[in-house]
Amino acid sequence: MLYCPISRVGKLVKKINGMKKFRFYLAGLIMLILMACNSKQNNLSVEVYETSAGGNKLTKITPVGSGNEPITIQLLPETKFQAITGFGGSFTESSAYLLNKLGKKNRELILDAYFGSEGAKYSLARTHIGSCDFSLGNYSYSTVNGGKELNDFSVKEDMDDIIPMIKDAMSRSEDGFKIIASPWTAPPWMKDNNKWVGGKLLPEYKDAWALFFSKYMDAYKKEGIDIWGVTVENEPLGNGNNWESMIFTPEEMVDFVQNHLGPKLEADGHQAKILAYDQNRGEELEQWAKVIYKDEASSKYFDGFAIHWYASTFDWFPGSLNFTHNKAPNKHLIQTEGCIDSEIPHWQDDKWYWSEEATDWGWDWAPADQKKLHPKYVPVYRYARDIIGCMNNWVDGWVDWNMVLDKQGGPNWFKNWCVAPVIVDPEKDEVYFTPLYYTMAHFSKYIRPGAIRIGFENPDPALMVTAAQNPDGTIAVVVLNMEAQPKNLKLQIGDRQAELQISAQALQTIVIAP
Repeated sequence: MLYCPISRVGKLVKKINGMKKFRFYLAGLIMLILMACNSKQNNLSVEVYETSAGGNKLTKITPVGSGNEPITIQLLPETKFQAITGFGGSFTESSAYLLNKLGKKNRELILDAYFGSEGAKYSLARTHIGSCDFSLGNYSYSTVNGGKELNDFSVKEDMDDIIPMIKDAMSRSEDGFKIIASPWTAPPWMKDNNKWVGGKLLPEYKDAWALFFSKYMDAYKKEGIDIWGVTVENEPLGNGNNWESMIFTPEEMVDFVQNHLGPKLEADGHQAKILAYDQNRGEELEQWAKVIYKDEASSKYFDGFAIHWYASTFDWFPGSLNFTHNKAPNKHLIQTEGCIDSEIPHWQDDKWYWSEEATDWGWDWAPADQKKLHPKYVPVYRYARDIIGCMNNWVDGWVDWNMVLDKQGGPNWFKNWCVAPVIVDPEKDEVYFTPLYYTMAHFSKYIRPGAIRIGFENPDPALMVTAAQNPDGTIAVVVLNMEAQPKNLKLQIGDRQAELQISAQALQTIVIAP
């Protein structure tokens, strides 16, 4: 950036005034320099990265003049909202298993792409405690033979895949990342139906189940892996009795955390955050927030809420997000799972990810009054819209589901096929980075942990925007243009500005220097 010390310019002007020869010409030159200084000082220094239907993939592009009638986006750094915890994806047995089946070169390519300094720099991750649908089969870390003391507890099931994947990711991450761990179910022998699917935790095993969490964190700590947070139960409302699950009411979850899990983790010296709920946004979220945050006693051990996006492909339910935040403004609100579900991935077909062809789990069965929540959608838009919508309504972390799946959308023991940002063909040792990978990177790479979301004014309702100021002073602005024509933009902070253009059907991250 050009630096123009006014005091020196004044001295130079006085010196010129004392010269007879060339005085007129030199004075004019000084005026031109001053004009250039003022122009530079009023410009924002920006770097622009774009992913588009036209072929850009987190491509650094040169800002261009905005031309006629730009959309002026006024940034308001003094207006501050939530601190950002991070963005990332999930370590599942399916993803780790697939990485093990790839050659060393492609395994490292994927891990570098997610966690390396030149990659997406994921800062928040999730994993499952015991098996889930994206496992090769059902398993737990303790059998009935271990008794209530869980004397046979062991994470050996994770030693061949999940734990090595996490360790390899840690070795590539310069800044590190936080891990949230979630159980899909307690061991069947602790439940009233003695099954992997459905049922409830038997009262006599509440202490044993709390001990299970503590032993899990101890075992992972022994492997050099810290668990930053846990959710009490993945999807406590159930999942239609399809795969591993266990039912909680909000009152039952408060009782378990208040009288068993919270005190046990505290007694054993674990500092992990405890996140409530871990299911869809909407009315159910508000109902749970009323119970969890009822009073100081009920909320004592809860550090926030975990949420999913499956209630709609279209609506991020800002009302329920704001309701939950306002109940406990200083606690976390983290999206812990989302994916393009009930779809088989499209291989090496970027166009599909930019087309309105995807359908979700509610497309076929949703009743007439809910059809609007489950339309066909553009996969890139679903991710970008949801992350921006969540950020602008107090969500401080956003975690994708599987990082890696195969061409079928698995492996998944229930055959619950889904899409991941990275698809692989282990038989041919081939890797496909879908546009969803670059979509996630627009947020994870440039909005870092500890960033503060800031205010903005955007006059164009068709243009989605969010912005955050990083700990290093840079400001990352993410802009989504879903329309079929490019748009001219003008970013302003006070009297400083930058003019640029966003392509048609494009996502941009604009990084503004301090």
